[in-house]
Amino acid sequence: MAKNSDGGKRKPLKLKTGSFDRNAAMARMGMMAGASFATHTVGNLFRSKADREARNREFYVKQAQFLADELGQLKGSVMKVGQMLSVYGQYFMPPEAIEVLRSLQDDSPPVAWEDLEPVVIERLGRKRLDELEIDPEPLAAASLGQVHRARRKSDGRELCIKVQYPRLADAIDSDIRTLTNIVRLARLVPKGMELHSVMEEVREMIYREVDYDRELRMTREFGQRLAHDDRYVVPEVFPEYSTETVLVTSFEAADHVQSERVKNLAQERRNHLSESALELFFLEFFNWGIVQTDPHFGNYKIRINDDGKDQFVLLDFGATREFAPRFLGSYYDTVAGAFEGDQAKLIDGAIGINLLRRDSPQRVFDDFAKVGLLIIEPFRKQPPAELSTPDGRYKWGESDLFWRVSRAVQDAAISRWFRIPPREIVFLHRRLGGVFVLLSVLGAELNAHDLLAAYLYQENGRIRPDA
Repeated sequence: MAKNSDGGKRKPLKLKTGSFDRNAAMARMGMMAGASFATHTVGNLFRSKADREARNREFYVKQAQFLADELGQLKGSVMKVGQMLSVYGQYFMPPEAIEVLRSLQDDSPPVAWEDLEPVVIERLGRKRLDELEIDPEPLAAASLGQVHRARRKSDGRELCIKVQYPRLADAIDSDIRTLTNIVRLARLVPKGMELHSVMEEVREMIYREVDYDRELRMTREFGQRLAHDDRYVVPEVFPEYSTETVLVTSFEAADHVQSERVKNLAQERRNHLSESALELFFLEFFNWGIVQTDPHFGNYKIRINDDGKDQFVLLDFGATREFAPRFLGSYYDTVAGAFEGDQAKLIDGAIGINLLRRDSPQRVFDDFAKVGLLIIEPFRKQPPAELSTPDGRYKWGESDLFWRVSRAVQDAAISRWFRIPPREIVFLHRRLGGVFVLLSVLGAELNAHDLLAAYLYQENGRIRPDA
């Protein structure tokens, strides 16, 4: 059975997969969210402006917590939409609500094996299933499916079997429509804001993640690309046991990033891992144009080796995205502009990826440039003194950069001249933010100036020594 954050076993969730159960649960959510808003509105009529603002913050937290609790029980696409809203929502939702919705990223209760076993039998057939010995207690549980450890009886090979929750794909469209209305009723988005385009992008992402045939191909693709780089381990896939709703890979032993064993590694070993994590992102973005956009720590585990050459075990390629060359070209200009301190190049790149409007006033360009220059802080040749070791390495573990950037983005998004970013940027920045947090958790001391320069200028060799 999956464990909770305190290390104890958690009671399996009885999955609500029937249309009646799900519709009833979501109708209840809508009524309660609407009633809560009505009560809050009436109460605000008799409060001062300062008191109203404080009560509004409390209200957003309560509404988001209610939504998060209910979605966590329903599982499936509605829970995934909640997770995606925590990514998109930083551009238009109250910060208090975002913090609560982010809790949906982890700590998901498992589903009882008795609800999943019929799915596996139906998809694989009894004969194939009998070749495997499956542990009914899940290794991990998420919004769209969960993973169980298995053993192939013929040779004892240790496997992982990822099972999609029953009838999940059939409910995606109706779940998204219903949840869009609930979010509006809960008043978690500005009045009059058009949610359709955001939800349409979320819908496409969810359909991508429930396509296990595609995930198998992407896992194999990453395995082939990284086959000769011993810093990374990608599980082997087993097509003979895999279907559109069941994915079987090799089991790869590894430690969680936040485990005591990883925390106790020597500084240089953690630095080596941090550089590997950063370079993996650069490889995906600059060289391949294919990025695994889900930064969940469960997807980046660490194998500690006796020879000191520790490795990342890379898991779950369902959120992998391919980026068009035109988008990449403009984004390179944005990064290069920030790296070089060239505001004009940074702004031109941002306009090219539809993040800024060309007719924006100069103050908007200036504010945006400040955000870009802030993000590039760890990649300066000389990091800020208060965050630098004596030999000039950036102290990721002591930096609050991620939160400074988040706050700067939220402040900038208030302006009507800023757009909700295109989906490519939203999910790319989701992964980039995950890399920053990962290096912070590892307590990295790393000067990444030359590493970024090597990838940014690899084709034209125009590295600027003063950048």
